[in-house]
Amino acid sequence: MSILIIILFIIIIIFFCSLNIRIRNLEKEIAKIRAEQSENPKDEIIDLSDRQLQPLGEDISEIEINPTEVTDIEKESKINISPVLEFLRQNALAIAGIFTLVLGIGYFVKYAIDKNWIGEVSRAGIGFAAGSGIIGIGHFLRKNYTVFASIITGGGIAVLYFTTTIAFREYHLFSQSTAFSVTCFVTLVSIFLSYYYKSEILIVFSLFGGFLAPLMISSGHGNYPFLFTYITVINIGMLVIAFLKQWKSIGWIAFIFTSIYLFYWTVAKTDITAVYFYVLSYIIFYAFALQNYFTKKKLLPTDILMLVLINFISIIGTVFIFKELQYDPVIVFPLVFALLNGFLLYRKHPEKKLGTAHSIFSGITVSLITAAFALEFSTHLITTVWAIEATLLLFIWKKTGLRVFRIFFYILFSLVIIAQIMTWVEYIDAKNLNIIFNPVFLTSSVTVFTTFINLILLRKTAEKTAAENSFFENFFAVVSYSVIYIALLLEIIYHISEKPLIIIFSTGMLFSLYYIFIILLFRRKLEIGQILETGLLYSFFSLLILNSTIAGSGLITDMIINKIEMNNYFIYGLYLIPLLYTFIKILPQSDFFKIWFSYWLLIAVIVTTVSMEALHLYTLLFAENINEMEKLQEYFTLLHLPIIWAILASFFIYKGLKTNAHEYGKAGFALLGITIIKLYFYDVWKMDNVSRIIAFIILGIILLLSSFLFQRLKNIVTTMVEKKDAKDQANIK
Repeated sequence: MSILIIILFIIIIIFFCSLNIRIRNLEKEIAKIRAEQSENPKDEIIDLSDRQLQPLGEDISEIEINPTEVTDIEKESKINISPVLEFLRQNALAIAGIFTLVLGIGYFVKYAIDKNWIGEVSRAGIGFAAGSGIIGIGHFLRKNYTVFASIITGGGIAVLYFTTTIAFREYHLFSQSTAFSVTCFVTLVSIFLSYYYKSEILIVFSLFGGFLAPLMISSGHGNYPFLFTYITVINIGMLVIAFLKQWKSIGWIAFIFTSIYLFYWTVAKTDITAVYFYVLSYIIFYAFALQNYFTKKKLLPTDILMLVLINFISIIGTVFIFKELQYDPVIVFPLVFALLNGFLLYRKHPEKKLGTAHSIFSGITVSLITAAFALEFSTHLITTVWAIEATLLLFIWKKTGLRVFRIFFYILFSLVIIAQIMTWVEYIDAKNLNIIFNPVFLTSSVTVFTTFINLILLRKTAEKTAAENSFFENFFAVVSYSVIYIALLLEIIYHISEKPLIIIFSTGMLFSLYYIFIILLFRRKLEIGQILETGLLYSFFSLLILNSTIAGSGLITDMIINKIEMNNYFIYGLYLIPLLYTFIKILPQSDFFKIWFSYWLLIAVIVTTVSMEALHLYTLLFAENINEMEKLQEYFTLLHLPIIWAILASFFIYKGLKTNAHEYGKAGFALLGITIIKLYFYDVWKMDNVSRIIAFIILGIILLLSSFLFQRLKNIVTTMVEKKDAKDQANIK
């Protein structure tokens, strides 16, 4: 078996050498063609072949880009991933090859170990030798095959990292400090090679290895100060290279790894020492984000996003530590960060033209100050910070027009809702919370305030007419108003939770009606769309039916059983104010009646409200106890209710004829039919003789009067139509 492997290896080497000779001959021919092209620049065919034969690994820094195109790309904020896909397409074989080679070396070493060919020290030596050899191959290929050489070198660095890890964890060949020193040395060498080769790909490999090295050699006993001293050194080196080479990817890789490590330390072992590293990381990554601002006087979308994230991640970490360790004041870091951004805003303010940078610094400063005051009142940290950060992202999107911030806003706002729901759950077990000034409601207040600001920022503009935008805006508006509604309702219910259930329900219904009514009242200023306005009206009228049938009836029953005074009923009756105002002012100015079903819903509200309130008053005036209440309600249903329905049906029929709104007439006749059916098939069998006579006489009179009015109005309408036709004919003649 071993002989076959050696033979196969020799064949591969011979084949590679032969192929390499052919490639060199081809390169000589290409060089000859290029020389001929330089003498004959007008030959388009040679020029085309030259372009086609350029090496795939050519350094992209030599490609010239039109600055106007870059500006257009920045304005449109389209995240173009085609260069990444192109890189993967062109270098997929190289990446797969180096990965396969590393695995092959690993399997060979494992096979040698299983056969007891080599000892533990030799195993580690083979790993270090293989890694160094691969790096050497990458070094010799760097001039003509830059990208390929970077991938090869990155694979060699990976072999060195894994060899060090295995030598420490599995074979215990050296101590943790020695292993850490080796990984540090590998990281420094790889960073130096990245800078020397001018290869961003290689430094990405180096950063991944540098940040994963502590996990590779970890012994389970966390020495966090030492770990973050090491990470800070890496971040400083990253910052220097980022400024020298303008490589943005390395800053984001370092930021993500650093944030994960810091949060893990903060949660696993809350220590005041972590605050110092939060501050150091804040300074490093803030300088990284402001690199283009200081050098080119502009902020790219990634720079703005970094500014937002580093501010709020640092706030979450430092405030959490202060709260856990009970240090004061918790607002010191939000205010310090706000002061820094305020200084940048002050430097930008004297300029006559206030651009994107001014908006970004002002938005971050205001957001940090808002977060500071909210946290001072003991609001929940995550919910508060996320809510303010979401609003800041929306503000940035409105100012810059960069869609990436809109996407992040919708993602973060979804997380805000989840965090807020978890905050509301605390009402269940909370005891003796102060009215308004309690952590749960104060946190909800921050969410409510930021949500209201979001609604203002998302007002429709002339540019946003697409159906997709309208859908998202309507959906977001519904969610936002629902968040505000639930936050206020839960606070009210918590403080009346000791009251009877019917009192809680009726109070919730009254609040719900007034909440929708206030939105409808200010619908123009809030720029509520037609669809949302119609939905609110439907919700308002549906709640009115529930309020009259369930809340009102339950409240009357509770009042009679417990001998409660009329005050509760008067409070319950306050719903009539928004009801009447909606009928008189809001409905005539809305598009509610564009749907035929709207007439029937409105008629159902009128019939239910009039019937139930007449029943409530009748019961309150004459009932002394629960037994009398049941008898009076049955008597009212049999005698008075048909009369009320007949009067309302006549009114609807008259309304339909007068306004040409045929749905009123249809509903009137339907209600009249229900009244007659109820009278003949149910009521007469329950009434005594006197009640039956009274009901039939009164109902008969009402029906006759209604018929008379109907016929008279019909004749009037017919006469008016005939006169109009005659007048039109005369004008024609």
